[in-house]
Amino acid sequence: MSLRDEPSLRELAVALRRGEVTADGLLTRALGARRLGAYVTANEDLARRQAAAADAALAADRAPGLLTGIPCSIKDLYGVPGQPTRAGCPAPLPARFERPGPVVTTLLEQLAVVVGKTHTVQFAFGGMGTNPHHPTPINPWDAHALRAPGGSSSGAGVSLSEGSALLALGTDTAGSVRIPAAWTGNAGLKTTAGRWSTAGIVPLSPTLDTAGVLARTVDDLAVAFAAIDPAGDAALPTVALRGLRLGRCDTLLFEGCSAGVVEAVDDALDELCRRGAALEPLGLSELEPTWELFRRGGFVAAELHELLSTELTACLPDLDPNVAARLGDAAQLSTEEVAARRAQLTELAARADQSLRRVDILVSPTVANTPPRLAEVATAASYGPQNLLCLRNTAMASYLGWCAVTLPVGRDAAGMPVGLQLTAPGFEEPRLLATALAVEQALGTGAVRLGVPPRCGPAGPADATA
Repeated sequence: MSLRDEPSLRELAVALRRGEVTADGLLTRALGARRLGAYVTANEDLARRQAAAADAALAADRAPGLLTGIPCSIKDLYGVPGQPTRAGCPAPLPARFERPGPVVTTLLEQLAVVVGKTHTVQFAFGGMGTNPHHPTPINPWDAHALRAPGGSSSGAGVSLSEGSALLALGTDTAGSVRIPAAWTGNAGLKTTAGRWSTAGIVPLSPTLDTAGVLARTVDDLAVAFAAIDPAGDAALPTVALRGLRLGRCDTLLFEGCSAGVVEAVDDALDELCRRGAALEPLGLSELEPTWELFRRGGFVAAELHELLSTELTACLPDLDPNVAARLGDAAQLSTEEVAARRAQLTELAARADQSLRRVDILVSPTVANTPPRLAEVATAASYGPQNLLCLRNTAMASYLGWCAVTLPVGRDAAGMPVGLQLTAPGFEEPRLLATALAVEQALGTGAVRLGVPPRCGPAGPADATA
């Protein structure tokens, strides 16, 4: 049995405390499941010591947290003691980037077990999940062709799908948790900027960066949120589907999608309405100017350029060409222009927030396009449009200061997973997660709706050709 077949995190926490399973046993199974290239770094000796410490605490009835003994993967932007931080670069970054911040420290204090550090797009600046410096993790949902796993947290979703982790830490600036979660058939939470500290994480955009989590189900996300959130409140409000107002904005969010994406989302929304939810049209005139700002580069590129040109100049010669292309004219942006773009975004966000509060939750496809074959995004000319489209829906929530969850609801015409994105105003994560739980209970988990990825079945990974 693989970790994909394991009980929920809630059930495993009980089983660990009863001695029915052990942290070392879960780790052994996790290590044996690594076969799709999710990890860039692993320290098995350290993981074994962590599992032994967790088992000792469990045996003494002194488990320090909800995540004690749970195998986790951590995106290679986070500082983790005993493991280098590369941020997608060919060589490790300076040692100061190995220092853990509050999110990783919380996991370690709860005696979670770190299986390894997962692949990322270089400096998290891309949505496809590709990186010329390290082999791209394999999206398990196509048995025959290599497809993009989604980025920038490219290894995170794959680690969950293959069963080498039960919880994955990612980061999300414009979609880097939600895109890989959606494209690998998992759930993901993008927190509001400022809710969780980003200390100890290599920055892309100090303005928009957020720490987030990916898991197999929304219920597992809720457990992780309760364990990590500094507010420390594990209780979520009660949300019922009956009477729940789901806002649908067809402007931008439902446009230009790959075949089967909108259909899968509409099928899920129809099912929710049959169970008592109400689907209401929602005007969000702020989306199009926000999208235009994103297309112009906003200020994220300028913030990354500042990091590279001041603290990490040694990394400039080895920039991924796709990352370098997206930096564009960031070096030429004046301080006044960056400030003007921030001010424009602040105004758009304030207006959009008022519109969003006319409904209970905003619904949309998480990602507009199906995961492309890697051969289809092998050139700068083909990469750019696909990357832009995959970031479109997720970036709107990020730029407008909202929090969002993605959960799997079906497959598109190519047989690849489709995510439903639920979006709420900033700092309303408990209500958002409670709503997502109600949706998951009505629709079923990804395992129910999607089945097992072809490359993760009992026959083992299939041969792949690009």
